[in-house]
Amino acid sequence: MFWIYWTIIIILMIIAFIGLVYPIIPSVLFLIGAFLLYGLFFSFTPFNWIFWTVQILFVILLFGADYLTNLIGVKKFGGSKAGVWGSTIGLIVGPFIIPIFGIVIGPFLGSVIGEALVNRTSISKAIKIGIGSLLGFVGSVITKGIIQAIMIIYFFITVL
Repeated sequence: MFWIYWTIIIILMIIAFIGLVYPIIPSVLFLIGAFLLYGLFFSFTPFNWIFWTVQILFVILLFGADYLTNLIGVKKFGGSKAGVWGSTIGLIVGPFIIPIFGIVIGPFLGSVIGEALVNRTSISKAIKIGIGSLLGFVGSVITKGIIQAIMIIYFFITVL
């Protein structure tokens, strides 16, 4: 059973990383689920209040990183709230409309459409803002990947 338990925990952690590029997958829930399953399968003893406090702070960082990198990407290229909202909607809807490539095209098109419709921005400027949105998304994936890796490393340091 030892290996089955660890396999389940590791699979949850892998799914959390898949959630970085598929936002429909709640990455943080899979990470917390892996930690809780470890406690159920083995023991909650290693998880003191410091462990949970640190993990909660990382969860807050994950949510903040997701929003801020997108906001910075759009704003840096001259976008508005319409671009940020369009990018966010495109990020969620894109993978369903265009499988695989929708995760990249969705935020870009959402931002371009949002800026063009709401602010009557020229197409060239809207495309520039869309590129900023895409860069924000890539920055978000990298930032969240680093935070999730730190959470997992801290987990392993705690339990081993």
